[in-house]
Amino acid sequence: MAGTPTLRIDVLTLFPAIFDGFLGESIVRRAIARGLVSIERHDIRDWAEGKHKQVDDRPFGGGPGMILMAPPVVSAVEAVRAEAEPPGRLIFLSPQGPRLDQRRVEELAREPRLILVCGRYEGFDERIIETLRPELLSVGDYILSGGEVPAMVVIDAVIRLIPGALGDAQSAVDESFGPDGGLEYPQYTRPRLFRDLDVPEILLSGDHAAIAEWRRQNRR
Repeated sequence: MAGTPTLRIDVLTLFPAIFDGFLGESIVRRAIARGLVSIERHDIRDWAEGKHKQVDDRPFGGGPGMILMAPPVVSAVEAVRAEAEPPGRLIFLSPQGPRLDQRRVEELAREPRLILVCGRYEGFDERIIETLRPELLSVGDYILSGGEVPAMVVIDAVIRLIPGALGDAQSAVDESFGPDGGLEYPQYTRPRLFRDLDVPEILLSGDHAAIAEWRRQNRR
């Protein structure tokens, strides 16, 4: 039976439907079903005013693209933060932030609540940042259409560290970027022989100490 979630994640986006498939599959789906995490999506347009629910406009001073307007984004964040306690760790997915790594993932996984805000277009009106004082976070030095994919990266990485989310509790320890800092060792499964490529004999020996040492030496 599902209990009280270990973590609540609120995602603010202009395109909540992008998350449909992601939240309905694999480890994320199972973690939600087991009550380990709750993930709430919020459409920023719900806080936009006017008939057309405008959320972006041209930049002052000229330039390409459109900028997310301060009123709907600030109102959305303030309303969502007020929905539950604690108000949550506020994160804007932005290429201007420090790059996500496993150390930060482990830090985020200890939080009871995360609020992820997905940017779009040419970015946020700077007054949004000045008003809300969010933490900026990047998933890499490349251009994406918006913050939705980075938000999925954060969610997936964090959920894997919640106790009970993975079928094998040791998986989170043994995976790449684990506590010893090494990367993953080579893995094999059936068939034993594939196109003249055999499985290393040590893995078939049954000698668990020797296998562990082989894996340690072959991390890459």
